[in-house]
Amino acid sequence: MSTTDVLSPPAIGPASAGLLMTPEEFDAITKYDERYSYELIHGVLVVNPIPSEQEAEPNELLGGLLHLYREQHPQGATLDLTLQERYIQLAHSRRKADRVIWVGLGRRPQPKEDVPTIVVEFVSAGKRNWRRDYVEKRREYLGLGVAEYWIIDRFQRTLTIYRDAPGAAETVIAEGEVYRSPLLPGFEVPLARLLAAADAWRDSK
Repeated sequence: MSTTDVLSPPAIGPASAGLLMTPEEFDAITKYDERYSYELIHGVLVVNPIPSEQEAEPNELLGGLLHLYREQHPQGATLDLTLQERYIQLAHSRRKADRVIWVGLGRRPQPKEDVPTIVVEFVSAGKRNWRRDYVEKRREYLGLGVAEYWIIDRFQRTLTIYRDAPGAAETVIAEGEVYRSPLLPGFEVPLARLLAAADAWRDSK
């Protein structure tokens, strides 16, 4: 269905939360209040604040480390691309992931066609957000074919990795440890550095 065949609001903002729409209508939206973030969850528009500095800076740091790995590490060509704040296309939903990573394609990925190899989320405050990241997104991402789902939790001080693989479904990395994914040979996720980047904003308030 082309964008000319669907109806969507002329502009959306916080007052639009709860609107019912199809994925095609959501994809056709071009005008929105940039102070908020939007997702389509089972046909319902969800409006959230943009990521806080405590989430955004660690995400920027992780992206920088990944780009450095791709450019300088002998095995860096394994990493095809990483982007932040990208939509994951599900059958009836559009989830906005904090970071997506494509590995092993050997080409520039097509975001609307190629499922990310790794999806990363930085946990926001609140029980509802905890359930969304640990339960709902885990089920959706792994069901879509994501190989690894990373949850960086500044409250629990952990990195949790979920995989759709027998015998290795869950790994929890503590603050003083680094994570080495077999999907990114030679790359290390320095959890303490990412948490320190988040803590700097908390301590400055």
